[in-house]
Amino acid sequence: MRELTGGRLLRRSIGRHRGRLLAGVLLLCGHQAAEALVPVMIGVIIDQAVGTGDVLALLWWVFVLCVLFASLTTFWRFGARNVVVAMQRETHQLRIEVVTRVLDPRGHRTGMRAGEVLQVGTSDAEKSATVMQAGSMGAAAVVALGVSAVSLLTIDVPLGLAVLVGVPVLVAGLQSLSPLLTRRAAAAQQAAGETTALATDLVRGVRALRGIGAQASAADTYRGSSRASLRASLRAATTNGVYLGITAAISGLFLAAIAGFAGWLALDGRISIGELITVVGLAQFIAEPVRLLGVAGQMVANARASANRLVRILTAPAVLTPGPRADVPGAGVRLREVSCRSLAGLSLDLAPGETVGVLGYDQRDCDALLDLLSGAVPPGEYTGSVELGGVPLADLDLDARRAAVLVEQHDVALFEGTVHSNLHAGRERPRDRVEAAVVAAAADDIPLDHAVTDRGTTLSGGQRQRIGLARALAADPPVLVLHEPTTAVDAVTEERIAHGIARLRAGGCTLLVTASPALLAVADRVLVLDGGRITATGTHAELTDTDGRYRAAVLR
Repeated sequence: MRELTGGRLLRRSIGRHRGRLLAGVLLLCGHQAAEALVPVMIGVIIDQAVGTGDVLALLWWVFVLCVLFASLTTFWRFGARNVVVAMQRETHQLRIEVVTRVLDPRGHRTGMRAGEVLQVGTSDAEKSATVMQAGSMGAAAVVALGVSAVSLLTIDVPLGLAVLVGVPVLVAGLQSLSPLLTRRAAAAQQAAGETTALATDLVRGVRALRGIGAQASAADTYRGSSRASLRASLRAATTNGVYLGITAAISGLFLAAIAGFAGWLALDGRISIGELITVVGLAQFIAEPVRLLGVAGQMVANARASANRLVRILTAPAVLTPGPRADVPGAGVRLREVSCRSLAGLSLDLAPGETVGVLGYDQRDCDALLDLLSGAVPPGEYTGSVELGGVPLADLDLDARRAAVLVEQHDVALFEGTVHSNLHAGRERPRDRVEAAVVAAAADDIPLDHAVTDRGTTLSGGQRQRIGLARALAADPPVLVLHEPTTAVDAVTEERIAHGIARLRAGGCTLLVTASPALLAVADRVLVLDGGRITATGTHAELTDTDGRYRAAVLR
């Protein structure tokens, strides 16, 4: 299969709606043909009815003119509907493709931040689909110019030849600006995506920014990005404006020359008054299809720029490569001499039925360990061995990895719905297990029907954290990894949660990556992670008594 490019994506968009688009294009071409025949019909009425004083001929030709207007109106209504439906369906399909790629459990390497991906999945998907509107407009404009040229050839051959030769030259000259339009549009869309990504990051971290007093610095950064986006948008708009201005000016001059030549022919007696009116009417009408060709070229340029950004996501290489095994024969985690990022020769064992606490002096070590256990690090980016149930992590497929290990990150992600829907996370779980998880997470004071907005903004930090913990406990995975699950609760609640985890996870493998003394106290043993490796092992009580640095890190 050939590599997907922006141009191929646009052709694919047209191809998968070709039936509806063909019907729409034919109807729109009929509309433009009927529009072009209106001045022809008026010229015929003047020559054959008005000029001769024939009332019956006048009534007949007026009736024909009414039928012509009814036809062009019907053609436009149904033709435009078919094209718009095709555009909207293609926009939807492109957005689904982007979401599917972004949510692919294998991950992706686009180099884009969340805001940029959002920009591509919304605005760029819509702009790419406009290639169908541009194509239909272009085809209809060509038909209109063809009908006009034939009409002019019938009246006078030199007039018709002037249109047949002059219009293609005019359009070709205007299309030479298309690459510049594409570059300017791509730059504007890139700048807008970066600003959207920055805005998303700032909104997500507004509490942290307030906490460290960095609002002014964040505002300055956003202001600079917004101004850069504005400059890029103005450059693109200026180029588009110049393009449309040149189109209008050149086409106007060209059409004025055609009308002037026709007037000279009428004075010379070579064409009739009706034919002169037809020529002048066609000269005025031709401005519209020429303008449509210019707009269509601009739309294609913008669509190509958006399609290139879509392709960047749709063809992004996967981060992870699934292994062949779909089963994990046992529980337990084993790391041997693992080096990854800040980790340097880390060895760690989590036996079946064991609860182990990990205290990391450097958060980078904790993050690297969590990413390893979640399967987010491809094999080529670490050395050593990581095994789940005695099977190398790289040998398991993604579903098996996620069924065997659940890593609940510190930053809890809640979805719009209710507390109940968040606890079940899209699948029905046994009621008794969910109730036990809610009690263990000390979340039993939150009504299950309580409304939850996106990211849980209607809940306090402690409520979000407890609901996320309850969801992880209700999943009951063979290996559960919790990262600082109690930082937003008070000491009494934290103590209750620690004992609830120990009680509910008895017999399961649990890794607690935390500095909470209450959680470390219920662990069977505690591992101290320092400098990328385990430097001390013991119970919480033993380490508190013998290790001054440990004691200073955990005692509050």
